[in-house]
Amino acid sequence: MARPSFMYRLGLALAHGALPFAARFDKKLARGLDARRGVTDRLATWGRTQRDAGRPLVWVHAASVGEGLQAKPVLEALRAEAPSWQLAYTFFSPSAERLARTLPADVTDYLPLDRPVDVAAVLDALKPTALVFSKLDVWPELTLAAARRGVKLGLISATVAPHSSRLRWPTRGWAEPAYRALDRIGTISEEDGRRLEQLGARRSALEVTGDTRYDSVAERAERFDRTRDPFARLAIAPAGTFTIVAGSTWPADEAVVLPAFLDFVAQVPSARLVLAPHEPNPDHLAGITQLAAKLGLPRPVRLSQVEHTSPAPVIVVDRVGILADLYALADVAFVGGGFHRAGLHSVLEPAVFGVPVAVGPHWQMSRDATLLLERGGAIELASDGRTRCTRNGSYGITTPRRARRRGTPGRSWCGKDAGRRRERRNWSKNSFGEVREVGEVRGAWDVGGVVLSRFRGHVI
Repeated sequence: MARPSFMYRLGLALAHGALPFAARFDKKLARGLDARRGVTDRLATWGRTQRDAGRPLVWVHAASVGEGLQAKPVLEALRAEAPSWQLAYTFFSPSAERLARTLPADVTDYLPLDRPVDVAAVLDALKPTALVFSKLDVWPELTLAAARRGVKLGLISATVAPHSSRLRWPTRGWAEPAYRALDRIGTISEEDGRRLEQLGARRSALEVTGDTRYDSVAERAERFDRTRDPFARLAIAPAGTFTIVAGSTWPADEAVVLPAFLDFVAQVPSARLVLAPHEPNPDHLAGITQLAAKLGLPRPVRLSQVEHTSPAPVIVVDRVGILADLYALADVAFVGGGFHRAGLHSVLEPAVFGVPVAVGPHWQMSRDATLLLERGGAIELASDGRTRCTRNGSYGITTPRRARRRGTPGRSWCGKDAGRRRERRNWSKNSFGEVREVGEVRGAWDVGGVVLSRFRGHVI
């Protein structure tokens, strides 16, 4: 059985040694590093006190919030249809802490660093029957160690951008044995499958199954309740108010959005901007206030203070976990990350509500943004996004009626996949030899005497 290359282990060891120094300059990195202290001991304690070796355990790993939303429908289905199984969920980014607490798992925690000693400790503690990765976050040490123990390996909602660094040296060489070890891979598209083959995945393991995020965003949109706070407070606005929601923004995004809003509000005085920074920490919030003052905008009001102040043209969201629902209140959405090296955030969340989307120039790594742009439900802003906003009026949209018309392609696009889900509820497919009908569970995958169910066509 293959093991990670010497160069991978050496590179990871060097990176681990450099982390404390790098964390001095990156608060998010420092937060994640601090939270990982003792993670193997925490999981070992859970294993000793809660792990029932007589019950199957499925371990699902997702890097951050987006990948976690892809994993969520799978975890919910496993909990509903196999309540006796134990479920473990790990994540990599501190951004995913809040989401992890809402998932139906028996234990959730950070993924330890991909070192042999940590990997062995966690595998000893959890004793997983299957290990499922979401999207692409496959770690070589963990994957190959699990394979040597006979753990079945899966990847859901797998996608690889055409220009992904994973397709280039040295990452490709490091990751190839891990992708080759995967037993089942559910890809979003055939193109993703071909690129996964380049990464080392076996063709026999691949199947196009779609993206589980459609399940998450569609079901969340269906459950959205405008009468609960803080949405009810935000909905109390003068007639004709035109709302722009800018979500998951970084300072580089805000450097475009705030000047553009200043120009736009001169054309549409009833406009307001609801700005939800990706990391609403004190420094980031203070930076937004300073930039607004420099531009001559009224002082932004924080969402936590909305009920105590008069209506303001700029509202800054100072909490996490509500952005996906905030888009329901928007006439136009700006999705952050397109002016930042971190990459674009989810365009599905506003699109499912039929909200037209604007993105920055760095969207090419997002398959969703590509499809939405092709369908006319989004518009790309060049590096001078302010010019386009000034000339065209909020990207060509100045009234709620125009916004609804421009957002129709996005709603239709998400609805089309919802239709695919309904179709899958009506038929069963014998993918792996055994089929059973249990509610929404259709295909089945026998892993060492334990059946891992297929949920809505997405392979686990």
